[in-house]
Amino acid sequence: MRKEKKLLVYIPALNEESHIDHVIRQIPKSIEGIHSVDCLVVDDGSSDNTAAVAISAGAHVVSHGRNQGVGMAFQSAVQYAWENDYDLLVGIDADGQFDPAEIPMLIQPLLDNRADMVVGNRFTQGRPEYMPPIKFRGNKMVAALVSSISGQKFQDVSCGFRAYNREALLRLNVFEKFTYTHESILSLVYQGLRVMEMPISIRYFPERKSRVAGSISNYASKTSKIILRVLLDYRPLRVFGMLGSIFFIIGLAFEIFLFAFYMINGSFTPYKSAGFIGLGFIIFGMLIFLVALIAEMINRLRQSQDRLMVELKRRRFK
Repeated sequence: MRKEKKLLVYIPALNEESHIDHVIRQIPKSIEGIHSVDCLVVDDGSSDNTAAVAISAGAHVVSHGRNQGVGMAFQSAVQYAWENDYDLLVGIDADGQFDPAEIPMLIQPLLDNRADMVVGNRFTQGRPEYMPPIKFRGNKMVAALVSSISGQKFQDVSCGFRAYNREALLRLNVFEKFTYTHESILSLVYQGLRVMEMPISIRYFPERKSRVAGSISNYASKTSKIILRVLLDYRPLRVFGMLGSIFFIIGLAFEIFLFAFYMINGSFTPYKSAGFIGLGFIIFGMLIFLVALIAEMINRLRQSQDRLMVELKRRRFK
């Protein structure tokens, strides 16, 4: 018989006093296979009464003195889950877009040991009603990029409604303040954990202005940097190897052109400089290959350290 588990539902909040009470009270109090359900609100520097409203609704509250971003709010929730011996963590937004009644469905693959992380998928029926088209297209582009570099097909990698088991919580390495959604998926996939998607319902409110749609270039820039950093952390040989190959091939093309020109005309003039340019590209490409090998060795050392850290966490929070 499966041991019943402790569930923590985490809600990041910034000035959400008008919505947070309803979201907290809609969280199921009893779920089959779950011994206890608790709610944690991470108040990320709100200037209104978000924290007080959350406490009156029955939630635990961790308050940041200033706004630190959803990435830091997520790290606070993970730390709280470790320290208070929770087996499962579910993240849900504070604005009422997601349905807390779907939490049992979201965590079922974790209870059945079919996944270590479950991500809500908002796009099984296409673009949700009232979702800004530019936001929808941006999400699909990021999902395609994450799918490409992770080797696993994803439709929605930016959804904040997601669930983690204890093994995933122990292995998570999230450093970004801006967001954690893409980094957490890539980190766990690269460590060999099972990440799956689950269709969920989503409600967008036409009267609410989308902050993402107004700053899509800034969002894309920050997201690209996060994904690149994760790639450098977990796949440095792939990144530097590809970059080195580009320079090497360009240099080789210069040299082949110069050699063919000499064979036809018996002289390097007037393309003698092409030989030096090609040689420069080849040398630079080989230097990048060397960096790739060094980075891969560092990556292997980091993986050993990560495994050690997981064991230390497991012993401390067992």
